[in-house]
Amino acid sequence: MADVLSVGVNLEAFAQAISAIQALRSSVSRVFDCLKDGMRNKETLEGREKAFIAHFQDNLHSVNRDLNELERLSNLVGKPSENHPLHNSGLLSLDPVQDKTPLYSQLLQAYKWSNKLQYHAGLASGLLNQQSLKRSANQMGVSAKRRPKAQPTTLVLPPQYVDDVISRIDRMFPEMSIHLSRPNGTSAMLLVTLGKVLKVIVVMRSLFIDRTIVKGYNENVYTEDGKVTDHATTALLHYQLPQMPDVVVRSFMTWLRSYIKLFQAPCQRCGKFLQDGLPPTWRDFRTLEAFHDTCRQ
Repeated sequence: MADVLSVGVNLEAFAQAISAIQALRSSVSRVFDCLKDGMRNKETLEGREKAFIAHFQDNLHSVNRDLNELERLSNLVGKPSENHPLHNSGLLSLDPVQDKTPLYSQLLQAYKWSNKLQYHAGLASGLLNQQSLKRSANQMGVSAKRRPKAQPTTLVLPPQYVDDVISRIDRMFPEMSIHLSRPNGTSAMLLVTLGKVLKVIVVMRSLFIDRTIVKGYNENVYTEDGKVTDHATTALLHYQLPQMPDVVVRSFMTWLRSYIKLFQAPCQRCGKFLQDGLPPTWRDFRTLEAFHDTCRQ
């Protein structure tokens, strides 16, 4: 009884199942031997056919009988109760009242769950490292040697500090002009003009971008938001680094600057300038390459 509990299977039925497998293989071999030998040892054709059919049916019945016996024994064998022996905790499986105190089965479930959690956490870590802001910033031209300037760690930054950051970003991109205003106190609103292509309204809370609206150069700002506004909102969710908000703003402006060639850059997937009457409105967050919204999938 102890052997049955320790391994979770009926060892006697297991041994009988092995013998049943051997018997099944032998009976199957006899079927093929019968087919190979064909009709023999009868003088007339009718006699040979009857003898062959009778012999073949006997062999098939033997196969069916052995298969049924193997299925019966397989139900008696049972399933192993411990795939992952946990050192001395395996002694818990010998508890005669395991149904009332299933400590060992619960321990195995916790162990399997912990392994699965560790596996998925490793996958998630790999995906997050691929989408890290550090890699995106380096590929968009931000110098890896340039360390971010020390700044206050509180959520509300001094207005002068915000003005200095926006002024430096404005000087970085000559083809993009940034006008800063504060219509409602300390919160800043940026009007970004990208050549003769786009105008962008960026609403900021201290140095954190709260919302952005992208419109065509001559488009009414009160019209319904379009594709580029949706893509810009997605970019805000991608570039997130609360410890260095100035890097986030600079990375977002670098991404936004790539739209200077909105009507000049072809889609990197299909090679076309227009698809359904629209230019490639998506810009990759790392490479800044242009794609149509359907081609980026």
